[in-house]
Amino acid sequence: MSLSKITNPISTAWLTLGVTLAPVIAFAQDATAPAATDAAPAAPVAMTMDKGDNTWMLVSSALVLLMTVPGLALFYGGLVRTKNMLSVLMQVLVIAAAVSLIWIVYGYSMSFTNGGSMNSFVGGFSKMFLNGVTTSSLAETFSKGVAIPELTFVIFQMTFACITPGLIVGAVAERMKFKSMILFAILWVTFIYFPIAHMVWFWGGPSAYGDPAGLIFSFGAIDFAGGTVVHINAGIAGLVGALMLGKRIGFQKEIMAPHSMTLTMVGAALLWVGWFGFNAGSNLEANAYASLAFINTFVATAAATISWCLVEQLMRGKASMLGAVSGLVAGLVAVTPAAGFAGPVGSIVLGLLVSPLCYFFVSAVKNKFGYDDSLDVFGIHCIGGIFGALMTGILVNPALGGAGVVDYSTADFAAGYAGTATQVFNQLKGVLVTLLWSGIGSAILFKIVDLIFGLRVSPEAEREGLDLSSHGEAAYHN
Repeated sequence: MSLSKITNPISTAWLTLGVTLAPVIAFAQDATAPAATDAAPAAPVAMTMDKGDNTWMLVSSALVLLMTVPGLALFYGGLVRTKNMLSVLMQVLVIAAAVSLIWIVYGYSMSFTNGGSMNSFVGGFSKMFLNGVTTSSLAETFSKGVAIPELTFVIFQMTFACITPGLIVGAVAERMKFKSMILFAILWVTFIYFPIAHMVWFWGGPSAYGDPAGLIFSFGAIDFAGGTVVHINAGIAGLVGALMLGKRIGFQKEIMAPHSMTLTMVGAALLWVGWFGFNAGSNLEANAYASLAFINTFVATAAATISWCLVEQLMRGKASMLGAVSGLVAGLVAVTPAAGFAGPVGSIVLGLLVSPLCYFFVSAVKNKFGYDDSLDVFGIHCIGGIFGALMTGILVNPALGGAGVVDYSTADFAAGYAGTATQVFNQLKGVLVTLLWSGIGSAILFKIVDLIFGLRVSPEAEREGLDLSSHGEAAYHN
């Protein structure tokens, strides 16, 4: 049987409670046995698969797809003007479809295989077209010897790859060519997303924790479900795209209010529901730590929603639906890296703090510098992701109710905490690498696409609306 030990380090703190130590004890020297002169090589760990874990992961995968279509598509679609509704829906949908195929061809291999001399940055091509991935191959979870079918892991991680480039759509909405957006997304997942996913989530697994790992994982940075991989990564790319495309015609001169807050609310609600698969599914097992990630996702989001409403009430005198759903998403973003590491109370604090920060960026900072990030991808996803990633280094502290960070080099996988300064610095290094890799790389890719197709539609097409000019149909008919 082919055993795959690929796994993301989204939960390096979670084997401390409720984990059987039998496989670990098997590695300990029997105190009653005489010392061997030539120690025999350790036998491979036998992997076992639980149907309950597999069921949970398949459900989680479906929930993450729900986040993308229809969740993200409706959330973004309601926020743009009527004449651009279908263009946003099309971009999110077609990106998800294209990336799912690319994931099978080479994306999974680039993300979750050993890349040889380049392993710190990207995987190899040994599993192109899912070579060697069968109904018998397994992927180890965060418990030694516990696994899920590798096909299930492929599916789950595929949904992450599908939604991440879709987030960038919100920053360049209402002015980017359809074919340019799709080409950019294909290039971006290839040269930005797959390497970052490898850097953050590739390691040997509990049975081979000493194997070479991705660069950011080797820093000791922890990211439960993709604060760096998904949100910072897409958020900084969105800002680069918004700057390179320039402002929409009439920006800050004409009213560009969302055309349907009703649809945006529906999309936001679907995002919240789907995010339970996104975060709790990242535990890879249906155990108490999946429950921890689930409740943290619940309460951090609730706190951030309330917090944004309170800020708006104080600053504007009225709490808006737009503000409430912005807070909802900010809370989801911030808790993503911390979901399985923080405690519920720490997650509430995280949610309460992230909304004022994101509100400041989408209002004061955006207005000050005048960049046209159409749907505030940078202000919410990138800033919220950075805040969540850094706070994870604090909230993982067991003294604050956190789960601690597992040391796989110890016989009992004991959890500890290196200290606030050490862990936050580890987190900061991961954030900086992500910002630089995605920021610089995205600028290069936008320029390449500009040379091939051009990035922006004509002024006439923009005024008419991308629904008719790009797709020949309208979202609504009188």
